[in-house]
Amino acid sequence: MLIDLKNKLDDPEIAELLGYAVIDDPQELERARVEYRDQSALQLAGWEEDGLVVGLTGFEETEDGSLVLRHIAVLPENRGKGYARGMILELLSAREPRYVLAETEDEIGADFYRSLGFMVYSLGANAAGIETFRCVYEVDESEEE
Repeated sequence: MLIDLKNKLDDPEIAELLGYAVIDDPQELERARVEYRDQSALQLAGWEEDGLVVGLTGFEETEDGSLVLRHIAVLPENRGKGYARGMILELLSAREPRYVLAETEDEIGADFYRSLGFMVYSLGANAAGIETFRCVYEVDESEEE
């Protein structure tokens, strides 16, 4: 079940999870924490299992009905158990977006999004020379009914 984490940004376990999403870059972690705290359009939700937050996802709902995934992370010892998939499916069910957008910088992430039905497009190499992928999930109109 997803729970709201915006009021828990200072909890060490939430900071640890968000740190995994920003690849343990302390400056990027602080920037992300400030953005989630200060921007009302940004949401931060966590997957709680037996009282422990094992994963989180940060996202923005836009005015056009889309959902932009900004961060997703699962504790290392809980990876491969379906928590990331569960968070995205729960967001799709609860928020009913027209489409979902995400970006990732690795083929494993791209394959994860493909497995959920996202279309994955290469954006080429970023400034650091790492290939970046844009992942798009369009909700089928028949799914909405």
